[in-house]
Amino acid sequence: MKLQQLRYICEVANHDLNVSATAQSLFTSQPGISKQIRLLEEELGVEVFARNGKHLVSITPAGEEVLRVASEILHKVDAIKQISQEFSDETKGVLSIATTHTQARYVLPPIINQFMSEYPEVSLQMQQGTPAQIAEMAAGGDVDFAIATEGLEHFSNLLLMPCYQWNRAVIVPKDHPLAQLDGPLTLAELARHPIVTYVFGFTGRSRLDEAFEQEGLSPKVVFTAADADVIKTYVRLGLGVGIVADMAHDPQTDGDLVTVNASHLFSPSVTSIAFRRGTFLRGYMYRFVNLFAPHLSREVIGKFLRSQGRAEAERIFESVDVPLL
Repeated sequence: MKLQQLRYICEVANHDLNVSATAQSLFTSQPGISKQIRLLEEELGVEVFARNGKHLVSITPAGEEVLRVASEILHKVDAIKQISQEFSDETKGVLSIATTHTQARYVLPPIINQFMSEYPEVSLQMQQGTPAQIAEMAAGGDVDFAIATEGLEHFSNLLLMPCYQWNRAVIVPKDHPLAQLDGPLTLAELARHPIVTYVFGFTGRSRLDEAFEQEGLSPKVVFTAADADVIKTYVRLGLGVGIVADMAHDPQTDGDLVTVNASHLFSPSVTSIAFRRGTFLRGYMYRFVNLFAPHLSREVIGKFLRSQGRAEAERIFESVDVPLL
């Protein structure tokens, strides 16, 4: 059994069983990959992939288990490589992050600017996606860190560390009736207007829905988007009242919009940074986490790394004093 063979079967699975596409991504030949997969199956005595002629059509039950273990082995191999890199030069390397538009656009820029000034020889790679996509990338080892508010908790092999709490703001044009309120905004008043907000599963949308349900209200959500900038565009067009993460309002670029405080209407949400259990964190990775969430010191991060099982990790999560952004 060779590491190359394990890498081949994992990559074939990641490329939807397309051996040709796998060969192109690995800069090798299709017959070479097919041959190594066959040799591995013969050694194991089971088929990893079911076939129809020469074509792979599905992953067998035995193959599912083989792929799970193979993925863990390859992840450990990568960790060993990172350990050697850390001791040879802790200022060089790659840091890959998956996050949502809101984090990438409104929260991360100053953090990344500071990080790159401290580690100019670290290559920083950022990917955007839905919370589910982000969590899957981290759980599969495709990125080092995932930063999101929802979706991370569904993957048991991820360690979640709380970074900050945040709430929502209502955004309206300056001449909108909600901009002229004398007192605090109520959910009943808000529900009387068409609403433009995030799609379900994005940026704490679940807390918004819960608040209306608890009051027995059915808001008229007329438009949803994953991008706060898109939401603001349609608020400007008069489509409805916008409900966005409060950090998504920029006084400089959004001077034509008014924010109405809504923090008393909704429970705060917590944005977390997650990484795969068993990951070796290099020195610059600790630094990135600390820049993003100063309360997550190396000592606190170490507690998460040493946690045995999800229950213990969740207890540590709950014990952390999470600041309000």
